[in-house]
Amino acid sequence: MNPYILSILVSNLALGAIITAASYHWFLAWIGLELNTLAIIPILAKRHHPRATEAATKYFIIQATASSIILFSSTINAWHTGTWDIMQLTTFPTPIMLTIALAMKLGLSPMHFWLPEVMQGTDMTTALIIATWQKLPPISLLYMTSNQLPTTLLLTLAILSTMTGGWSGLNQTQLRKIMAFSSIAHLGWMAAIATISQKLLIFTLTIYLLMTTSLFLILITLTAKTTKDLGMMWTTSPTLSTTALISLMTLGGLPPLTGFLPKWLILQELTTNHLIPLATSLALTSLLSLMFYMRLTYIMTLTTSPNTTINTMKWRFKPTKPINPIPVTIMMLLLIPITPLIYA
Repeated sequence: MNPYILSILVSNLALGAIITAASYHWFLAWIGLELNTLAIIPILAKRHHPRATEAATKYFIIQATASSIILFSSTINAWHTGTWDIMQLTTFPTPIMLTIALAMKLGLSPMHFWLPEVMQGTDMTTALIIATWQKLPPISLLYMTSNQLPTTLLLTLAILSTMTGGWSGLNQTQLRKIMAFSSIAHLGWMAAIATISQKLLIFTLTIYLLMTTSLFLILITLTAKTTKDLGMMWTTSPTLSTTALISLMTLGGLPPLTGFLPKWLILQELTTNHLIPLATSLALTSLLSLMFYMRLTYIMTLTTSPNTTINTMKWRFKPTKPINPIPVTIMMLLLIPITPLIYA
């Protein structure tokens, strides 16, 4: 793709998210969502492959449907209340419709079927954008309207998402699909805490973005796309292979790594609010996600040094402009001592 065109698309991608996050008028928020969606479609389809075209089409249909539901619900609310303020959701069907639309945009279960297919149909860099940056506009709307959204519906979506993300990721061999189901599971945790503690929602989102970016940058650098490629990561770079192991464990939420912090704080907050069955369900379903993270680390450690001669050469070409993921990973791993500063 032409660098000038790519820079324009990436700028519009950022601009759409900023407009949505900074707006208090429903129409401006919708414009930001549409700008963000229209900018990502050419990036998805730039590979000129049937899978990329299919992914771009699926993404466009889902996002356009969710945006139209958001515009429809805000129009109904403005019709009854006379205001387009995002904070004023008082009409009965509006909060439910908005919750369903945001769940579609984020990929929460049971509206999650598009996310693994879209991420699998694109390259790793675009999958990173979908798993991280594209979550910001819907979550900003969720953050602003969380006090008026139906708590029962959000908690139901949270349990379904953590279960779906855990169960569906167990039998996957494609790393992009595994990261998609990991995203669904983590978004379930965010949906569970959205109506209770908005500060903890932002904290969980920040940790998730750092963890996912770190692991994706490692996979991009080592050109790993399937679990079979993980077995040859050590021969390419032992340092990055070790870093990938720690990143996977962090995503799984093992103490004393950084990924344990948001889960611990969410469980503590849910228990404080007497939602003990929900906290127990989330803790048990997170074990499913931890299972496939452990399976990936097991595959990686099977071929650590000393390795056999058949694995000393990696057949994939190395990237011409490798990205150094170490700074992001170190920043992700060293957040535990400064947790009181972040979540205060």
